[in-house]
Amino acid sequence: MIEPITPAELKSWLEDSGRESPVVIDVREAWEHALARVEGTRHMPMQTIPSRLTELDAERPHVLMCHHGMRSYQVAQFLENQGFGHLYNLSGGIDAWAEDVDPALARY
Repeated sequence: MIEPITPAELKSWLEDSGRESPVVIDVREAWEHALARVEGTRHMPMQTIPSRLTELDAERPHVLMCHHGMRSYQVAQFLENQGFGHLYNLSGGIDAWAEDVDPALARY
């Protein structure tokens, strides 16, 4: 099952040393990633995910993010079909992150 997660919830999770940190995957294109990115995320453009599955641990929690949350949801569905559990989609994507968590982050 894919669960939505808000930027504030993700920020809190990342700061919680008592909880296993998720793998946060940014599925946006390289040009988008160059404009704005969240430190500590893994950049894996959407089209590269199928060929890079071996880089991911299906047992770890994964948060997928893109610009607004649509592409990342599609990637989460793909991962779910590949047997991944513990999947989260960042609601509103990096745009919501910039609005709610890091207003200094460039918006586009």
